[in-house]
Amino acid sequence: MDILWVVLIAFATLVLGLLAGFFIARKTMMSYLKKNPPINEQMLRTMMMQMGQKPSQKKINQMMKSMSQQMDNDDKKKKKDK
Repeated sequence: MDILWVVLIAFATLVLGLLAGFFIARKTMMSYLKKNPPINEQMLRTMMMQMGQKPSQKKINQMMKSMSQQMDNDDKKKKKDK
């Protein structure tokens, strides 16, 4: 009977640890990606040149601002859905 309790407690601890680790890692990655977006101005400039467009600084700033607003809107939508 004592062995059953040990196994149950070990299993419950394992499950709780996995869940906590998942949510902590997810929150850490989301904050990291928000601070360091995967696309920067240089990458955007390169993509535009490959598409045959001459990238002006104004156009690049507009696209970066648009992507930033989209990320903010997604965050607000996720918080609203909760």
